Amino acid sequence: MSECCGCGKVVDVAALEAKQRRVLRMVLAINLATFAMMMFAAWRAHSSSLLSGSLDNLGDALTYAISLAVVGASLRAKAKVAFFKGLLILGAAVAVGVQIAWRLANPALPLFEGMGIAAALNLAANVACLWLLTPYRTGDVNMASAWECSRNDIFEGGAVLLAAALVWLFGAGWPDLLIAAALLVMFLRSSSRVLRAAWRELKAAPPAGVTATR
Repeated sequence: MSECCGCGKVVDVAALEAKQRRVLRMVLAINLATFAMMMFAAWRAHSSSLLSGSLDNLGDALTYAISLAVVGASLRAKAKVAFFKGLLILGAAVAVGVQIAWRLANPALPLFEGMGIAAALNLAANVACLWLLTPYRTGDVNMASAWECSRNDIFEGGAVLLAAALVWLFGAGWPDLLIAAALLVMFLRSSSRVLRAAWRELKAAPPAGVTATR
């Protein structure tokens, strides 16, 4: 019923898994709502950085749904899912790169008012998600990768808010593209971290049918 977790404390595994599922359901719902809001705002405001944020929220929603499915699963199953999450983050980076290229070929001045409101709401939602996931960030590779995605969202939310302010200040669209490019770099780095961690877990985890000794 109980085992030693990474923090050196004896915990009730069933209770811990129930808490993890509850938190993942909450952050999943938040990210689905913010994805819809950000996608609509990106369309109305002609903003690449908002679109980047909305794609990130969609990827996170998928991440949390997958994380929810493997709570209580084997170490190897969690590592495989974490690797898939890394690929999702990489996919978001590719989508952002395509959007930047399209916007460079089809320039438009974003509406900073819509950007600012959507970015502020998104940042508030991201802070709530990170706060919910922080107690579980060192539990296992599954929850750690979910927390990694949530931490990215804080930077993404703040960056989009900054983009809105700079668009207003300079009256130009280049800050929006600049922030989108910065988010692209962040997604690539995060994907690399998650993929490396998942690969290490996959190599360390016992094959299917073999009981773990750690």
